[in-house]
Amino acid sequence: MAFELPDLPYEKNALEPHISANTLGFHHGKHHQGYVNKLNAAVEGTDLENKSLEEIIKMTSGDTAKQGIFNNAAQVWNHTFYWHSMRPNGGGAPNGPVADMIARDFGSYEDFKAAFKEKGTSQFGSGWAWLVKAGDKLHVTNTLNAHTPVEEAEATPLLTMDVWEHAYYLDYQNDRGGYIDHFLDNLVNWDFANKNL
Repeated sequence: MAFELPDLPYEKNALEPHISANTLGFHHGKHHQGYVNKLNAAVEGTDLENKSLEEIIKMTSGDTAKQGIFNNAAQVWNHTFYWHSMRPNGGGAPNGPVADMIARDFGSYEDFKAAFKEKGTSQFGSGWAWLVKAGDKLHVTNTLNAHTPVEEAEATPLLTMDVWEHAYYLDYQNDRGGYIDHFLDNLVNWDFANKNL
């Protein structure tokens, strides 16, 4: 069964002015769709054809002969997770159980913000910044290109921020830090993080 591009969980203009409808149109409609198309073409007629995204990611991670399949499967998964990591009128201090864990594991929400922003800005080239739960603690981490915590059995992703240039360049040009500030202050979907927790 072929993979399909999932709908955005909000209208294309719902994240404005922080992320424009123009950016979402290209990012979701072109980039994400492109990963879906390439994944379907790559797995058609193979033993991976009827596997879930998570199974494909785990089965191809680290296999250089299947790097293209891994890249596209992981990017389909990461982008779907990213859309849900944001919401209109989101951002700011968290609530619920994740707020308690952030205070416990980072010291304060401000300390978490600083750590998350550092992971996003220090990611050389393309990649992702993540809030994950590993064991009974929260951590911030970053991954290169298509890599994802889904590859690691012990890490549960709670939310992610895309730091590939196509996520922010139309709106922020080369100001990745400005994009990250808007993501944290205005877009983070803490309800989604709590659900994943």
